[in-house]
Amino acid sequence: MAIFNEIAGNVLLFFLVFGMSATVDIYAMAAQIRNAKAILMGVFLQFVILPVCGFLVVKFLELERSMGISLLVVTSSPGGSYSNWWCSMFNADLALSVTMTAISTLLSVFLMPANLLIYCKYAYDADVVESLDFNSLFIALSVVISAIGLGLFASGKIHSYRFNILANKVGNYAGVALVAFSALMSNSGGDNHFWNHTWQFYVGVMLPCLAGLLISNILTSFIKLDKPERVTLSVECCYQNVGIATSVALTMFKGDELAMAMSVPLYYGLIEAVILGLYCTVAWKANWTKAPSKVSFLTMLTTSYEVLILEHSELKAVEVSLPKHHKDYSEKVNMSGDTIYIKYSMEEEEEHDVMALGCIPLPTYPKEASGYQLPEVPGVEVTVVETSEL
Repeated sequence: MAIFNEIAGNVLLFFLVFGMSATVDIYAMAAQIRNAKAILMGVFLQFVILPVCGFLVVKFLELERSMGISLLVVTSSPGGSYSNWWCSMFNADLALSVTMTAISTLLSVFLMPANLLIYCKYAYDADVVESLDFNSLFIALSVVISAIGLGLFASGKIHSYRFNILANKVGNYAGVALVAFSALMSNSGGDNHFWNHTWQFYVGVMLPCLAGLLISNILTSFIKLDKPERVTLSVECCYQNVGIATSVALTMFKGDELAMAMSVPLYYGLIEAVILGLYCTVAWKANWTKAPSKVSFLTMLTTSYEVLILEHSELKAVEVSLPKHHKDYSEKVNMSGDTIYIKYSMEEEEEHDVMALGCIPLPTYPKEASGYQLPEVPGVEVTVVETSEL
């Protein structure tokens, strides 16, 4: 039964990440890979700021050993793949979120043990690294990286806005199923006395999430990232993979200490969902996301403005190409010298070329339309580009 649960969870995780990755336009992803300022800030928030916040809370509140170690594991873990889902639902920068998920997942193999070695040793003189389940960590890494790679490959290869919308729906359904599955597995674990803790437990587990969210917004605003990018990095900083902390708790602790340690990731998972849900809603109303603030809450959640705004922008962009030489056009005038008409001779379009980003194709021809009508697109204007003169 345990093997079945693990396989089912990984399958749902794969389709969640695949759906979110296949939603991303391949050119938007290529642009975010070159967005060094945002990526470096995201890594700094994920692997420096949040672990430090967890450590300071543990020291100042003098949390007991099982509680404190479990909290340090939570704040040192890589971001959860649900962060892509949050960024998709609330229309933050999904391309940046997928990029950060791939990078943080790879870096976590080295940076998470390093953080745990430093902070747990200094706080409790404990060696948590040996309790990490590296097999599960590498399995999760393989699932996430393969899902991102295949999703981006499919997005580039199929090159269709319709496919991007369909992939987003698949990812959303997988996300709902994974939430339900995780809740079922949590409830099957027995009574962990979730509500029988001191105030230090509830305040201590909540503070790193709140502090990380506040610092993320301050720093990303200071370096003047786009507003949807600020929302994305704030989500990436605070939303953690609490499953790793659960695995460590099961390995390290027994009895009452186990119940205490297991409560930390469970409570943090609840807190991060509530806090980020409120934050993303406020960000949407403040026009910090790609969704118009005037649409209904349900429309905002169920519409992928990332895809539709990009499609709408391409349709609005009008490119005017004029011939370079007089021989390429003929003009007929009347007796008074007024122009009756001008006939242009345009060169035939070249065959569509396909560039590549590694093994991912980057087509240069127009994408297939989604078939969706976008009622309101903020900040999109018609642009006319003149490519040559007479």
